[in-house]
Amino acid sequence: MAIIVHIARKSEWEKAKPSGEYRGDTLASQGFIHCSTPSQVVGVANAIHKGQKDLVLLCIDTSKVHPEIKYEKSRMKLYPHIYGPLNVDAVKAVLELRAKDDGTFDLPQGIPTE
Repeated sequence: MAIIVHIARKSEWEKAKPSGEYRGDTLASQGFIHCSTPSQVVGVANAIHKGQKDLVLLCIDTSKVHPEIKYEKSRMKLYPHIYGPLNVDAVKAVLELRAKDDGTFDLPQGIPTE
């Protein structure tokens, strides 16, 4: 099992759970849900979400994801993208992503590894 992660607004995640599908904010406009590996997510959070609140980190078991996952190059690195709605039962853990006083993030404790 491999884990990928997605930064989501907590309110969007809560709305998605009853339907069984999470679409994020880019599936409709870009055709996929942006994800990262655990080692990439802090850089992404600090580059795109600095200072934001109400964020959670969805820890996703790739072996349970129904849509196709493609690793594609962006800024010279390969990032995982989910090409369809994420089935919520593939989310193994949901962790709060809290900004520090300066608005930056650290990797939260508890990202599953298996």
